[in-house]
Amino acid sequence: MKRNQPSVVVVTGASGGVGRATARAFAASGASVALLARGRKGLDAAAEEVLRAGGAALPLSVDMADHRAVTEAADRIEEVFGPVDVWVNNAFTGVFAPFVEIEPDEFRRVTEVTYLGYVYGTHAALTRMLPRDHGTIVQVGSALAYRGIPLQSAYCGAKHAIQGWNESLRCELLHQGSKVRTTMVQLPAVNTPQFGWVLNRMPRRPRPVAPVYEPELAARAILFAAAHPRRREYWVGASTVATLLANAVAPGLLDRYLARTAYDAQQRPEPTPPLPDVNLWHPVDGDGGHDHGAHGDFGMGARTHGPQLWLSEHRGALAAGAAFVAAAFAATRMRADHGWHER
Repeated sequence: MKRNQPSVVVVTGASGGVGRATARAFAASGASVALLARGRKGLDAAAEEVLRAGGAALPLSVDMADHRAVTEAADRIEEVFGPVDVWVNNAFTGVFAPFVEIEPDEFRRVTEVTYLGYVYGTHAALTRMLPRDHGTIVQVGSALAYRGIPLQSAYCGAKHAIQGWNESLRCELLHQGSKVRTTMVQLPAVNTPQFGWVLNRMPRRPRPVAPVYEPELAARAILFAAAHPRRREYWVGASTVATLLANAVAPGLLDRYLARTAYDAQQRPEPTPPLPDVNLWHPVDGDGGHDHGAHGDFGMGARTHGPQLWLSEHRGALAAGAAFVAAAFAATRMRADHGWHER
């Protein structure tokens, strides 16, 4: 992001949840924010929030699975706001069900929105950023980009795909010596409205696996990553760190633990309603729908801070402090050794 100057920022999936909170956060820094999502009610409400926060807003109704629509949206954004500085890929959808109960078309739809939507968004951004040799792309990921869990095979598969594809892209940009950066933010469970509209075939209503964090924490991490994109990725939340480390050390043991606990951990006590609103094929905030905002129903006990983000934000000061302590320790040790030899 340009210091002391408003940036042009694109946020996909901006009508609710993490995308909504991220759009507000960029607007508070003075950015012009293009909001991409399908539902008009959520987009219009998000645009109003961006304006109130001090930014400029351009809401565009776009299905991220349609690469032509994404390219047209990018053209429109630069026509209105000028060159894009930051592109945040965040849009997704999912299905809560055992794998064999997910229809092929449903699996394809999740993959197209959640994985290919990132590919199409990144392609549209890079086409414009590379000739200018300027810009940052932030991929909003998840602990599930590394660690699959039961009942979310389509979403986990898409997040794993994003992880591998983004690593390949990052290597290419480094090889080219490009100043365009891509980074990834791995999120924990977040209190968003998605659990009220996701396609669900579990016997009970879905919920995020505790501990749950508020979307504003995720938004802070995304802003920080956009301003410091040289790091390949950021981990947000103690649960993300614990999950990824456990998966690296003992993945087989984690398989058994999740097989035993993750079914109940992803379900509320209430039974699934017979005809719930589902956003897989159509937005739930379209005609006749309503704005769902950034937050879901899991605010009780949801966390607003995470030590990992604080450590990332203060990495330079911590490194300097550690170097000072090490130098002081070494000097003390040298003096002690010198005194012992003199004796």
